[in-house]
Amino acid sequence: MSWLTPYRARVARALAGRVVGRVSAVRGLTLWVADLPLPVGSLVRVRPDGETDQFGQIVGFDAGCAAVMLLGTGVGVRVGDGVEGVQTDQTARVGDALLGRCVDGLGRPIDGAPAPAGCLARTLDPPPLGALKREPIRQRLATGVRSIDLFNTLGRGQRIGIFAGPGVGKSTLLGQISRHTEAEVCVIALIGERGREVREFVEDTLGEEGLRRSVVVVATGDEPPLMRLRAAKFACAAAEHFRDQGKHVLLVMDSLTRFAHAQRQVGLSVGEPPATKGYTPSVFSALGLLLERAGAVSAADGTPGGSVTGLYTVLVEGDDLRDDPISDAVRGILDGHVVLSRDLAQRGHFPAVDVLDSVSRVADRVTDETHQAARRQLARLLAEHRRVEELVEVGAYVAGSNPQADVAIESIARIDALLCQGVHEHETYEDASRAMLTLAVQTGEALRRRIGQQRATREAA
Repeated sequence: MSWLTPYRARVARALAGRVVGRVSAVRGLTLWVADLPLPVGSLVRVRPDGETDQFGQIVGFDAGCAAVMLLGTGVGVRVGDGVEGVQTDQTARVGDALLGRCVDGLGRPIDGAPAPAGCLARTLDPPPLGALKREPIRQRLATGVRSIDLFNTLGRGQRIGIFAGPGVGKSTLLGQISRHTEAEVCVIALIGERGREVREFVEDTLGEEGLRRSVVVVATGDEPPLMRLRAAKFACAAAEHFRDQGKHVLLVMDSLTRFAHAQRQVGLSVGEPPATKGYTPSVFSALGLLLERAGAVSAADGTPGGSVTGLYTVLVEGDDLRDDPISDAVRGILDGHVVLSRDLAQRGHFPAVDVLDSVSRVADRVTDETHQAARRQLARLLAEHRRVEELVEVGAYVAGSNPQADVAIESIARIDALLCQGVHEHETYEDASRAMLTLAVQTGEALRRRIGQQRATREAA
């Protein structure tokens, strides 16, 4: 019977008997435990006879000892303390009761309310979804943000990155998208976030309306690296739960860079050799596994097909996308990227999306030809204005020398007005698309007039 499937999985993961090892050494973030014959990834309880439980995870082996990293602090752990196996395959308890709640990487509530009831265990590391079980991306997912919906249109099941340096409005943009997106459920993972900013994000940026249909998973920067990794996987498991109900889910992860930092700490602690800029090889394999969990699934056996659209932030060192190994690796996996510009942010342009440097690889699949033509028309004008902007500022540009540049200079204020948007301003995709089409038609007519005037001047001369 299908309803027994989750329970069969839990029984299969359960330990047949009590397996207890002993702490033999502590090195940095790692406990070395003797006589603990459990596989990598097993969840263990340190000091099982103590007053409070301390959980850890087996991350490797050396000289007959298991390397255990704690999910909490190691304060009070001594040589000889017992380490008991809990389960060989870690799970997360997920369910509909998580909606509107804030939990940590273990699923424990951090909002002061009772633990969510009626949740079932789901593995944190499921087998990768087969390539032929994925549904092609054909449906649009509106975000309520014009610069993204018009120039970098998203599709249901797409994975896209937001690349930005610190302080350019990344978290504010994420909150705006979470409030206004067409997705039925939002799962928001705050990985390595500053502790003081979590409540601000939930109460002010996300708001009551956004929280009502969201699950917020938090692992702050002062928590151990394994908790940050687990929180990211917990968020993926929660998103997959709603996806399997046929719902369209938006998975927001802030940030993917801090997930990579946590994986690097784990790898270095077990002796993995550092590679590019200190990142261990396991970082790049972990990124691939994590990002591939998003996507749309095909309907099967009468079950509706849902989707997980992934929105991941990537912190760029020095605002340079080319010199950061995580940025390079992630762009090769994702289905597009949105770049936030510090220059635009300093001008008070919100959201600070650089639409010329950004790209959505599925935009043409989920928009019609009219939308695509209007987008290309305005993008050409933006590119032309960027080319002559310095000449205009120093007074070296001669009006009438280039019809497209003339139109770009005349219309840049209206294009910027279309791309700028208040934090609490919401516009439907249909209304925004009509505004873009109107502007594209007007600028196209202006360009044709300019070209005609230039041709007439040349003929007269």
